[in-house]
Amino acid sequence: MKELELFEIEQDLSEWKIENFSFDNYCDDKERKFLEEKFINLTEISDDFNRQSVSFQLSKNDCIHRWLKYKEGFSSDLVTKLLGELEIKENDIVLDPFMGSGTTAIVCKMNNINCIGYDILPMTEIAINAKKAVQQYDVLELKEIYSLIEKIKVPENYSKKFEYIPITYSAFPENSEKEIIYITDWLDNCSFSDNAKSLLKLCILNSLEISSYTRKDGQYLAWDTRSKKIEEANKIRIARGAKPIDRLNKGNIPTFKETLLNELNNVIIDIIYLQKENVFGDSFIKFKQGSSLLELPKLKGEILDGVITSPPYCNRYDYTRTYALELNYLGFSPQQISQMRQDLISCTVENKLKIDYLREYYESLCKLEDYNYIKNILYSTRAFKEIIMALNQRNYNGEINNKGVLRMVEGYFTDLTFIYAEIYRLCKPGASVAVVNDNVRYAGEVIPVDFLCCEIAEKIGFVVKKIYTLKQKKGNSSQQMAKYGRIALRKSITIWQKPY
Repeated sequence: MKELELFEIEQDLSEWKIENFSFDNYCDDKERKFLEEKFINLTEISDDFNRQSVSFQLSKNDCIHRWLKYKEGFSSDLVTKLLGELEIKENDIVLDPFMGSGTTAIVCKMNNINCIGYDILPMTEIAINAKKAVQQYDVLELKEIYSLIEKIKVPENYSKKFEYIPITYSAFPENSEKEIIYITDWLDNCSFSDNAKSLLKLCILNSLEISSYTRKDGQYLAWDTRSKKIEEANKIRIARGAKPIDRLNKGNIPTFKETLLNELNNVIIDIIYLQKENVFGDSFIKFKQGSSLLELPKLKGEILDGVITSPPYCNRYDYTRTYALELNYLGFSPQQISQMRQDLISCTVENKLKIDYLREYYESLCKLEDYNYIKNILYSTRAFKEIIMALNQRNYNGEINNKGVLRMVEGYFTDLTFIYAEIYRLCKPGASVAVVNDNVRYAGEVIPVDFLCCEIAEKIGFVVKKIYTLKQKKGNSSQQMAKYGRIALRKSITIWQKPY
């Protein structure tokens, strides 16, 4: 791999060095300080990659990448740069074990690079199938569908209603609720091509939030005060003398039909351009809905030329709640969503530890020796043990408001260690891995996710080549800052390589 020149570098690490990982020196932090000294000289501060490039902000206006709004995704520009710097060539195979909206896969296909990917959320499969079919769409058919939707009027006596689950109750204004069901029924019964129907389903999914009383907001859905859910809650609060909820007003909310037509129009414009430019090569995209934690051990070794990914962050964000509207529309029950939440990489306070389950799973694959090897890598990592001990001390002192945080942090690094060990096995000698992640802080304890993952990666066998961090500093929650003060937390891209 060539010397990385991914970003324009401004090198002054003094402001990024953390004096105390444990607020007020309450807990031992010498192992975290050791990692800081070990990896800080491989860290480069960049003003060129920023919070837009490592999030969906740049992609939301990108041709094709905007077809599914995925807040947790990264930009196509970042993937393009990483493909170049990791020296990924045509016909190589790249893995994204957390595929999200499919940005890595689509950028790879545009560069005639093969991609393998996994994700638990069903929206990913719909998005991938719709995006990779760009050259196959009949634009005249799509324009005809647009014209027909324009003419749709929901009959006044139409009585079918959106079948809400508790978490999404009253998410849509009544007129939009009826339009969603009526247009979905119309789509199911029309005779258009499967490709066109699949594309329209993606447009519907991308229209739900815009035409609703909700907004994706980190760990949950934020609710407009005009929704029936909030109105009913406020009646109860006022009756008992509490202050009413008044957090969000989205302003004018377009109808579902208006939103869908706008989405479809944008997609048609993109398809016309993409077909004219003939942007896709003959490379493949192999996607499977499921957990990479379970799927990667099934693959044969040394098949990958590179990995570009961004795992869920260790920040309590629950994807099954933020994407509850989409899951509800696709017919998932509360029980199915609850199971999906458990299947995610441990990043919510509700996740249970998977270590015993993983033992049974690896044993079923006749890989118990691999399981014991990987588990030992994590549980012999001193900084990991220090972090778990510090959080337990904070919890004993009554400083952690949800004990699920302890289980989440332990489960998070457990899951990632198994995934990174499998990635190492799957990589060809010389293959490189780029991982975008965020550092976190709980109860005054800083968790250097990037450096700890680098330590684990080294123990697995990777060589840590570079750690890029944003120049923009990220703080922590207002509650933590009020109690423990502000401290800069890195968002980083770590670059690892499997030795030749």
